[in-house]
Amino acid sequence: MGGGVIGLSCAYELQKRGHQAVVLEINRCGGQASGAAAGMLAPYSENVEGPDAFFHLCNESLRLYPEWVKEIKRVSGREFEYTESGSLYIAYHEADRLALEGRLLWQREHGSTGALLEGEELFAREPLLSREVKAALYTPEESHLYAPDYVMALEQACRLTGVQIEEQLVQLTVEEWRNDVVVKAQDGRSFNGDRLLVCSGAWAQELADVFGIRIPIYPIRGQICAYEAEVKPVQHMVFSNQGYLVAKENRTLVCGASEDVAGFDTTVTDKGIERLRKWNKQAFPFLAEQTPFHRWAGLRPSTQDGFPLLGRLSASDRVVMAAGHYRNGILLSPVTAKVAADYIERKKLPEAMEAFDPERFSI
Repeated sequence: MGGGVIGLSCAYELQKRGHQAVVLEINRCGGQASGAAAGMLAPYSENVEGPDAFFHLCNESLRLYPEWVKEIKRVSGREFEYTESGSLYIAYHEADRLALEGRLLWQREHGSTGALLEGEELFAREPLLSREVKAALYTPEESHLYAPDYVMALEQACRLTGVQIEEQLVQLTVEEWRNDVVVKAQDGRSFNGDRLLVCSGAWAQELADVFGIRIPIYPIRGQICAYEAEVKPVQHMVFSNQGYLVAKENRTLVCGASEDVAGFDTTVTDKGIERLRKWNKQAFPFLAEQTPFHRWAGLRPSTQDGFPLLGRLSASDRVVMAAGHYRNGILLSPVTAKVAADYIERKKLPEAMEAFDPERFSI
């Protein structure tokens, strides 16, 4: 259930392993959070607290990405941008600089070859960066891709390997899940299977009563804007505690993300975009004279603790959850596909995966 980046990745992996996968999507594949994402693959920059279970899951997915990208491009026959740009996490004050030093210590223990950059060394890497920036944590391992093209390539890879994709189903009802799997669409069609993999993002909460568990996944509206850029004005992904900037091959500079709670409303607000413009011109002064040519919003499926729901249900191992990836659905797509397929095949997974137990909120 769900034809976003997680559902498509899982379907492709299962099909590759010899299963017959069927994707059920109420709208169009990739039409929600997946297609709206900025496509950053940045576990070090996105996880600032320390190397918890979520960081390790994200970092493992980052390691899978180079080969995963090659495979999806080869199987789909479609190209999409995948740029190993590295990232800079900037700081304006000494206290923030000290915090970056602390992050660098634990990140080096977990695969980063990063460094703290200051002065001319920093501005040589990012010439248009404000001279008010005192330091930046440089992480060369991080990368980004162009999400809409990536999702289309995933969909094509699924179709070419035999995945059955059913779209525009409007509404889905799980009629049986304990001893068999039966899902009914609004038009009356029934879909039967041996396993049910729930990848429906923020919409997964609608199944709480069906499964008799708490599914506290809520939509967080992320607003993003983009600037036209004839030349590449920003060389790396640039993060601050206010947002991010990333330059794409299609000559756009993407700035995000202003977040708020607005239910399932994807309306773009002036307040949300102005919040982005306020911080990005502080980081790159040339943006003070620029006006975004494009503004959009996506719904990010957030859980109460920020960890996805990933695992089998105790009442029936026919049901596997893979939902609630929040800001990291694109990043986590390869590792989620691998882990979800292992759960579907009833394989034993490492104890660390218990942190993502889909029933942890029901205890």
